[in-house]
Amino acid sequence: MGMPGAVLALALFSLGAAAAWSRALLRSGSSVRVLELARAALTIELANGERIAAEIGERRYVSRILVTLPLRRPRRTLLVTADMLPAAEFRRLRIWALWGRLPGVAAAQLPA
Repeated sequence: MGMPGAVLALALFSLGAAAAWSRALLRSGSSVRVLELARAALTIELANGERIAAEIGERRYVSRILVTLPLRRPRRTLLVTADMLPAAEFRRLRIWALWGRLPGVAAAQLPA
């Protein structure tokens, strides 16, 4: 292995640690902190406080344990797992991702 191999290993480890810090641990200023769902729109709030109206792509993956939302603008993919949200909110996100709208309540069910 020698000295060049050790330097390469250290460089790859440092690159992996930096990527994990900014992406996986969500420590970057451009990390998504809040998702706001509307009828057919999604607004994201970043860690630095910036709010962006996102455009959702067509290819979404929805299961009982995770939801992926490919964004056209800004270009990225959001991955939300079931343990990131309370159960009721994760269910609402799944319904919105599948049908493009939030579940409603019939008028007869509303309190008087």
